[in-house]
Amino acid sequence: MSNLVTAFNDYRSRMNNVILSKDNLVIKRLWNLDTNTYAAGALDVKTKEMLGLVASMVLRCDDCIKYHLGKTHELGITTEQVYEVFAVANIVGGTIVVPHTRRAAEYWEELQKKEG
Repeated sequence: MSNLVTAFNDYRSRMNNVILSKDNLVIKRLWNLDTNTYAAGALDVKTKEMLGLVASMVLRCDDCIKYHLGKTHELGITTEQVYEVFAVANIVGGTIVVPHTRRAAEYWEELQKKEG
């Protein structure tokens, strides 16, 4: 796994553990709601993760983008599908999303290296 992917996943995991160790009920409920939102329902998990990726790109949250790219990669979404998601995000969000698309493309490339 690349340093970029490993560093993000390690930091996210470490800080999630710190935050959850404080046992704040509101944070725990919010995070549980987030988990349940992405579970299979009327929409399948892949679709929900792609929607999350578009929303994250439009909201310009690089950590969220990396998280959803990791999930989409785990779910077997293809590069062609990811770039269609990028296209939707750029149309909806406008040119302000372009720098986030660059970083997203870099992260996706690193995720792809894991396969090789």
